[in-house]
Amino acid sequence: MRNTQGRGPLTQHSAIRGEGAREHAPQAGDTGRQDGSYEESTSARRTARQGPGSGQGPAGGGRRHGGTGAGRGRRALRWAAITVSLVILGTAGAGYLYYDHLNDQIKKDKLTLGDKEMADHKANAAGQTPINILLIGSDARDSKENQKLGGAKDTFGAPPLADVQMLLHLSADRSNISVVSMPRDTLVKIPKCTDPKTGEEYPATEGRRLTNETLGRGGPGCTVATWYELTGITIDHFMMVDFAGVVSMADAVGGVPVCVDANIYSHTSDGKGSGLKLEKGTTPVKGEQALQWLRTRYGFEDSSDLARTHAQHMYMNSMVRQLKANASLSNPNKLRKLAEAATDALTVDEGLDTIGKLIDLGDELKKVPSSRITMTTMPNQYSTIPGLTGKVEPKPGEAEQLFRLIREDIALDGKDKKKKKPAATASEDKAAAAEEIGVLVQNGTRTSTGSTGGRANSVAQALVAEGFTKAVADPTALLSQETTTISYPSAELEGDAQAVAKAIGLPLSSVRKSTDVTQITLVVGTDWTTGDKYPKTEEDNTTPESARALNGAKEDACMEVNPDFTW
Repeated sequence: MRNTQGRGPLTQHSAIRGEGAREHAPQAGDTGRQDGSYEESTSARRTARQGPGSGQGPAGGGRRHGGTGAGRGRRALRWAAITVSLVILGTAGAGYLYYDHLNDQIKKDKLTLGDKEMADHKANAAGQTPINILLIGSDARDSKENQKLGGAKDTFGAPPLADVQMLLHLSADRSNISVVSMPRDTLVKIPKCTDPKTGEEYPATEGRRLTNETLGRGGPGCTVATWYELTGITIDHFMMVDFAGVVSMADAVGGVPVCVDANIYSHTSDGKGSGLKLEKGTTPVKGEQALQWLRTRYGFEDSSDLARTHAQHMYMNSMVRQLKANASLSNPNKLRKLAEAATDALTVDEGLDTIGKLIDLGDELKKVPSSRITMTTMPNQYSTIPGLTGKVEPKPGEAEQLFRLIREDIALDGKDKKKKKPAATASEDKAAAAEEIGVLVQNGTRTSTGSTGGRANSVAQALVAEGFTKAVADPTALLSQETTTISYPSAELEGDAQAVAKAIGLPLSSVRKSTDVTQITLVVGTDWTTGDKYPKTEEDNTTPESARALNGAKEDACMEVNPDFTW
């Protein structure tokens, strides 16, 4: 369960995981502008705004004021639309307040299908916590419309692939948003997942598999579990959309401006390519053309999946700017179409399963200006594993650095001048005497050029000298890990694990709970190859260049066209 201590009062309908204090929601009788012409019953509006079973607000009918009428509804919907637009495939919209049936259109699924319990967020000094949302674009061919848009007939009804995966991080203080994309052909270890609908169990993969396969192993909850396994980032929600949803919502929003630095035609002699054909410069795209942009690989930059990800970032930034500036979205009919398209296309976790919850999330996201939105790609390198060459792997050091910045709520745009790396919180659990604490020490210094022999034994002896007489080296393990960590299996051992860290000078931020260990386990990484005390170094809190950071306010961003695909 999440720790809710220190949070301000919440409206009763709010159910967003990770949400901190929020302002008072207007109630019946509040004064305020009323600029709409809709006259709905109080109970219907309350159901749509707050979600079923809220019970908040007056029981009688009549007209509500104070911003809960059509004017506030349209403003809220615009921001809710921005929320869902960040589902990478260019989706936008969240809901139309006065239609209860939209709640029924939203498809729901389990948040995580893995067997690891995700760690709680730690609140900042103001009692606020961040929100992390995994955005998934599915290539499902499970309908005639999806098959028409998505490709070959032989893939109809096949297990869906999570071809787009992005983690959206909303900072605890609501000052910035960071987005991290993972290329669809990233090699990962997929944990055990159980399909909640059929009960089928998918065992953990022995080797590494493509991350887009996770969706076919029980649903989006397996994609969430895989992200947590790789990054250690607690994920509060997911949103997923398919091909047909992209087209319908791109039509509803009226088009998104995109730019290319030369004429482009994404088509090869053997029939590959998205079919995107644009002239040099900026063109508003919608419908199938928007989908073509988002799927284009052949034609952008080096014609790789990484180039496609960069184009998707540009589209998302442009979509958000368009939604913020587009006055036509105050038009009730356009909002209705947008909401219908969005809710019909979405699959979300149970924490976002009503219009009211989506609007709550939109209320939080709208606090961030475009200039504080940063899009990045997970730093990666091409694999050299036989049979998997050309696929990508997280880049050692730099990928973990990006993940750490997200875990520690450090803005990727470097503008968090007032906020330094938060100090890890000392456990309230009192540590046992040093001689009673068992520690398994493993050597994690293996690299492609060799390893530092004897490190596990040396560090174990150093711990014994500090009074940890039960510390022993693992003679069989030779791991590859850049950073030194201490893991513990259960909450009652947190204090003991932190005591071990203090004894060797390791920062408390390197101590973490993990179900992968059965006792306190210290892995000596390549950052500590000599000495009995962990070397004091100042951590680099800058976003790696390889993450290709793109600021949300950059209006002149233009995709580079591969010369082989121009006309």
